[in-house]
Amino acid sequence: MATYTITLTDAEDKALHVVALDAQDWIDNVVHERCRIAMEEIVANYVKEQLAAGKPLSGSTTEEIVLAADVKSAAERNAEAVAQAQE
Repeated sequence: MATYTITLTDAEDKALHVVALDAQDWIDNVVHERCRIAMEEIVANYVKEQLAAGKPLSGSTTEEIVLAADVKSAAERNAEAVAQAQE
């Protein structure tokens, strides 16, 4: 399990408290929601690719499928794009 920490300036913290009753809850909710959306995208793409290839699905839960899916990270995709641009 990963843990992340962010640092806000005093102005950012003040601004966040204008829109959020509890800053930590708001941050947690934003990150968890974005992860949920990404996981749905990974599952949809994985299922589509596996079915098109006539292969069985690995895993029966969203988390199992996400962990089994062969997906590239944003850093990997970015590195590939940079390498292609340099060619």
